[in-house]
Amino acid sequence: MNHSDIQAVKDYLLQLQDNICRALEDEDGQARFIEESWQREEGGGGRTRVIADGAVIEKGGVNFSHVYGKTLPASATAVRPELAGRSFQAMGVSLVIHPKNPYAPTSHANFRLFVAEKEGEDPVWWFGGGLDLTPYYGFEEDVRSWHQVCKDACDPFGDDLYRQYANWCDEYFFIKHRNEPRGVGGLFFDDLNLWDFETCFAFVRSVADSYTKAYCPIVSKRKNTEYGERERKFQCYRRGRYVEFNLVYDRGTLFGLQTGGRIESILMSLPPIVHWDYNWQPEPGSPEAELYETFLQPKKWIL
Repeated sequence: MNHSDIQAVKDYLLQLQDNICRALEDEDGQARFIEESWQREEGGGGRTRVIADGAVIEKGGVNFSHVYGKTLPASATAVRPELAGRSFQAMGVSLVIHPKNPYAPTSHANFRLFVAEKEGEDPVWWFGGGLDLTPYYGFEEDVRSWHQVCKDACDPFGDDLYRQYANWCDEYFFIKHRNEPRGVGGLFFDDLNLWDFETCFAFVRSVADSYTKAYCPIVSKRKNTEYGERERKFQCYRRGRYVEFNLVYDRGTLFGLQTGGRIESILMSLPPIVHWDYNWQPEPGSPEAELYETFLQPKKWIL
């Protein structure tokens, strides 16, 4: 890995941000992303893009950042303590989309490169990222389609990768204090330097380019479904689980906070309207209960 490799990743991530924003604007048909560029005092910066109050998307953000620091934060060295004390640079695209219609699921994705450096030694690099889906009302065909696109992105790199990273996603996006998953999974990987740099980068591109292929058809299918106050309230209640995970467990959120990141960009993932209702339980036999009983249960959605 050298400087030109890092620049190639940065160029790709900037283009990825453009491509995803364009696809989501087309799906919404009304709202447009606003962009704010920012600089980080300790080094680096980024461009934050937010879309809100659209015909389809209630709130969403697609962020790019490239930051530097003198010391890796605890969230980055938790599983690699030997890297503590190294300087670092980190770049990535991170996004969360919260549709207005409760029948259209929330989605999240991020793709990042870390480089840890120490004078006199070769840089240590790794990729991380993935994508996951959080429905409020479950449709088996949507979940199977989502996972099939994920599998198709992984298969050229190894027959076992999809299952490995799908399992990791299920384990990672689990709300321990609620004893329930955040959604229906997807892919999650971290500390990826399994192959040479070019192959790892190719894998990340394959997964990242699959995001709009996986998500936009689902939104297109569900965005005009009729709903009422009941569905809206349940959506807002379940959004609370999303907030809890991001603020308590999410590595990206913790990394941003521990490195003095830009708060508006870090917290752009949070939904605009959320309910926390005391000891709420779904009515037996209801579509809300089905989410818990069928979709938030361990399951292999595709073979």
